Amino acid sequence: MYQYTEFDRQFVRARADQYRDQLERRLSGQLAEEEFRPLRLQNGWYVQRFAPMLRVAVPYGEIASRQLRVLARIAREYDQPSAEVFDGARQRQDSLGPVPLPGGGFAHSRLTVGYGHFTTRQNVQFNWIPLEKSADVMDLLASVDMHGIQTSGNCIRNITTDELAGIAPDEAADPRPWCEIIRQWSTLHPEFAFLPRKFKIAITGAAEDRAASAWHDVGLQLVRDAAGSLGFRVLVGGGMGRTPVIASVIREFIAADQILNYLEAVVRVYNRWGRRDNKYKARIKILVKAEGQRYTDEVEAEYQAIVSQDGAPHTVTAAEINRISACFRAPAVQAGAATELPQTDLSPAYQRWLQQNVAAHRDPHLRAVTLSFKRLGQAPGDATADQLDAAADLVDRFSAGEARVTHSQNLLLPWVRVSDLPALWEAARALGLASANIGLITDMIACPGGDYCDLANARSLPIAEAITQRYQDLDELHDIGPVDLHISGCINSCGHHHSGHIGILGVDKDGKEWYQVTLGGSDGSQLSGAATPGKVVGPSFSAAEVPEVIEAVLDTYRRERISQGDRFEAFIDTLRRIGLDPFKSAANGARLGVTEDSAKEVA
Repeated sequence: MYQYTEFDRQFVRARADQYRDQLERRLSGQLAEEEFRPLRLQNGWYVQRFAPMLRVAVPYGEIASRQLRVLARIAREYDQPSAEVFDGARQRQDSLGPVPLPGGGFAHSRLTVGYGHFTTRQNVQFNWIPLEKSADVMDLLASVDMHGIQTSGNCIRNITTDELAGIAPDEAADPRPWCEIIRQWSTLHPEFAFLPRKFKIAITGAAEDRAASAWHDVGLQLVRDAAGSLGFRVLVGGGMGRTPVIASVIREFIAADQILNYLEAVVRVYNRWGRRDNKYKARIKILVKAEGQRYTDEVEAEYQAIVSQDGAPHTVTAAEINRISACFRAPAVQAGAATELPQTDLSPAYQRWLQQNVAAHRDPHLRAVTLSFKRLGQAPGDATADQLDAAADLVDRFSAGEARVTHSQNLLLPWVRVSDLPALWEAARALGLASANIGLITDMIACPGGDYCDLANARSLPIAEAITQRYQDLDELHDIGPVDLHISGCINSCGHHHSGHIGILGVDKDGKEWYQVTLGGSDGSQLSGAATPGKVVGPSFSAAEVPEVIEAVLDTYRRERISQGDRFEAFIDTLRRIGLDPFKSAANGARLGVTEDSAKEVA
C-alpha cells in the first residue's frame, strides 16, 4: 500500500492542527455555525439525526493493521454518546416499532455505540463522537496517516477503485498509483473546493469493472491502445439519487500522462455551468444529460486550451509516476510452494468458504480473502472495537499488515498465502468473520438509514436484519446463488439500491415508513452485465411486507431458473430471460391481504 512521505505526514498534521483551531473558535462563539459548517464538512464531520458523524478517508480502500487499531481505539474511547443523548435516540427509534418477520418474531432498531462502519466508498464512519472531542480524534487519526479531508462537502471526494487493485490477474495496469496521483491533485484544489455539488471518481484497471465506474461522476478505465500505450477510457455523468444516470463515454482514449489535464477540463466545465440554484439538479449527471455533445465539445476545447495555452501544467511525467509507484511497495510475503490446496478431506463449510470468500491473485502462491462483516445481530458493514482489533491481528498474521475496505462493506486481505488458508479460515471462523456468504443475498449493501441519518425517510437496518434472519440456512443461500441486494433509506441512494439485482428504497408516506422495490439493476460487473438502474415493481410496500416480497421474488426465480450443467442460471439472468412481469406479480402478491387476481391487477 501507499507509503506516506514526511511531506504527507506534515500535511495531515497541519490539517488536524487547523481543524482544532477552527473547533475551538466555534465552541467559544468566535465562529458562527454557518461559518464553521463548510470547514467541518470538508474534514468529514456531519451533524446527523442524534449526534455528529465522522467519515474517515481510506483512499482507494487500502488500510494498514496499525490504522485498524487506531480506529478500534476511536470506537472504544470516543464513539460514546452521553447517556442522555443515547437514551433519547433509543426512545425515538423504539417508537417507530419493529418489523414483523415471516413466520413470527420481529426485527427491531438496534442502536449500538463503540463501532466503525465500512461504507460503499471504502471509507469508515463513526456515528456517536461528541463534537467537542472531534479535534482529539483528528490528532489520533493523523498519528497513523489518516484524516477526513474531503470526505464531505461539495468537492472531489475519496477516489475509489477495485478492491483487487494491484493483485487482480485481469489487470491492464495497477490503478492505485493513478488513484494516488488524482488524490494529491484534487486535495485542497483551490478551484474545485466549492463545486456545485459533491463529485466522485472511480478508477479500474481490470477487464472486469469491479469499481462500478459507470455509476460515478467520473469513471476512469485503464486501457492500452493498439500500440500498447497506456491510457484511460473516460466516462462522465453517472450517478444515483432522484435521477439514476449511467455515465457517458466522452473519450475512448486519453494518454495516461494527460489524465490530470483532462480531468481539469472535465471538472472546470462542470464548475462553470453546473446548477447552483437547485441542489436536486446540481450534479454533473444533470449537466451532461441536458447538454450532451455540447458538454463534451466544451471539455475538449478546455482541454486543448490547457495544453496549448497553459502549457499542460498537470502532465504526469515519467519521473512522477515512477515516484508514486515506488510508494506502493509490495509486502515481503514469503510465498510457500503451494498454488492449490488439495481438494480431499475438506469439510463442506470450508469448501464453501473457499468458493465464496477466496479470490484469485496475480501471484499463484497467494489469494485474496474477504472477511464477512454481514452477520446476524449487527448492521451490514459494522465492526465493533473488539472486532476491529481482532481483524488487525488477522491482517498482521495473514496479510503482511495490509487490508482493503471493499465497496460491498467488507474487509479484504490481499496477501494471503495458499498454505495459510486453513489457518485463516479457522481464525476468522472463531471471530464470526468467516461466513461463506460473499456475493449472496445476505451479503447485502445497506446504508445506516433512518436509525442514524437525518436525511433518511425510512430505516434500512431492521429491513436488513429481517432478511438476514430469514436466510440463515447456508444450504438455501448457496442454492439461490449470487444476488446483489442493496438497501437505501432515502433517494440519496447511499445504499446503491439502483444498482442492485434487488433494490429496496425507503420512502415516506404520510409520515410512515414504506419501501419501494426495484429489480434488474446492475453495477457493471461481469455477473451483472452493463450498468443499468433497476425497474420499480409496483407501489411501495409496508415494512411488514418487504421480507415477504423478497421471499416471493426469490421463490419465483427458483421456480423459473434453468439448469446450466452442474449449476443453475443466476438470478439476474433468469430475470432478463423471462422479463419482469412474473416477478412483479409475485411481489405484489405478497402484499398483506392481497389475492392472486388483485396482485396481477396491481402489477
